[in-house]
Amino acid sequence: MKNDAPNILWICSDQQRWNTLGCTGNPWVNTPHLNQLAAGGCLFENAFCQNPLCTPSRASFLTGRFPRTTRCYQNGQSLPASEVPVTAILADAGYTCGLAGKLHLAACDPSVCPEEEPRIHDGYSEFNWSHHSFPGMRKSNQYRQWLEDKGETFRWTDHPETEFVKVGMPDELHQTTWCAEKAIAFMNAHAEDDAPWLFSVNMFDPHSAFDPPQSRLDPYLEKLDDIPLPHFIPGELENKPIWQSIDHQGSHGGKSPLAYTRLNEREHRLIRAAYWAMCDLIDDQVGHMLRALEESGQLENTLVIYMSDHGEMLGDHGIYLKGPYLYEELIHVPLIFSFPGKIIPQRSTALVELMDLPQTLLDAAGIPAPASMQGQTLWPLLTGAADSGLHKPDVYCEFYDAMSCHQNPSPRLSMIRDTHYKLVVDHCHSQGELYNLKTDIHEHQNLWEDPAYNLIKSDLLLRLSNRMASTVDPTPFRTAPW
Repeated sequence: MKNDAPNILWICSDQQRWNTLGCTGNPWVNTPHLNQLAAGGCLFENAFCQNPLCTPSRASFLTGRFPRTTRCYQNGQSLPASEVPVTAILADAGYTCGLAGKLHLAACDPSVCPEEEPRIHDGYSEFNWSHHSFPGMRKSNQYRQWLEDKGETFRWTDHPETEFVKVGMPDELHQTTWCAEKAIAFMNAHAEDDAPWLFSVNMFDPHSAFDPPQSRLDPYLEKLDDIPLPHFIPGELENKPIWQSIDHQGSHGGKSPLAYTRLNEREHRLIRAAYWAMCDLIDDQVGHMLRALEESGQLENTLVIYMSDHGEMLGDHGIYLKGPYLYEELIHVPLIFSFPGKIIPQRSTALVELMDLPQTLLDAAGIPAPASMQGQTLWPLLTGAADSGLHKPDVYCEFYDAMSCHQNPSPRLSMIRDTHYKLVVDHCHSQGELYNLKTDIHEHQNLWEDPAYNLIKSDLLLRLSNRMASTVDPTPFRTAPW
């Protein structure tokens, strides 16, 4: 580890799609602190997760390995103890590591895990666990304990116009605020330490349910009629894999009442407003954390990362929440790095993958990355040692029975995306999707069966096959020639 290894403030929201910040082109949200963080750092305009579900995505970006390589490619699985999160590597090298909020590297269903989720060696010596922030929280959920210490209990109020929006806890009692408070306390406690620290801020928002504080929702209600409706063309799902049509009638395999077909235009707008309001609250708490860094004299020696594990459909393509589809809304995520004096302020157009993060953090700390990692460090792009517009020719994403609610058969999808085209293969039905991202940015027109694109499809299928071959686990390492 370098003598001047930086502190690391790693902020990861849950289920936040790319276009939810002012700096990523959303004119409706109020995100001044993240806009400023992006302006002073590096905003990656084309960052993609490797799976659109929480556990497999987090397992991937914490280990720097593909979801299938980690053997943790489903929600409800647990990351094997043989896997090594980057936080464990940093802790073993001398970092003091803490967490507030969600981890989700293991099964969290209360029916099988009555207490907090089981852990492997993850490096976190301070572990403030709160998987989610809605009714049914276990006593081991430390956000619940924080509320009880204040004489409060979690409460929701139904929105009078739709069952799919709730009015959540006020700012000062919100789980996002609790996460930020824990981060600030940790940063202040270790401000004078000789060793560097890492703190993971893993708030549950803007994950559904859509439950912002009333004060955050009110500004949107004043302009609700002007909020754009989801991007959906009736009939567009007819030549696409069947799971999309199923979830059009009810998310999570038709098992949820949240169905595009049940909502009127005002409800669509209310859900979008509630989601954006949750993003606004996150931004405000990011501002509090950045202020605490500055006031404690640590801002100049702290690498700050802002990202999300995957996105949210939010009604686009006639679908809500997430599932077995690999649209931009679900896999394209915000990614910002900031480190004054080290990272060059820029907007990078390079194609990057979240699994590139562990090697990047280890490079920043001067710690060799293990050969088991399959990502590619971003540090040269961030520091000006490499062209910020070039990193990888394409990005890869997969969905292999990642949710329990789609069965018979279990969905299996693989995707490759470059700057011009996206190809998705449905391995269950030998069909797929092909989109021209230059002419069809919202991915409405599936060109899979269009003979004019046969050569392009063949090339992308070969490239996808090559990317899938690269997911083979490099371990255990060869120790002899035979």
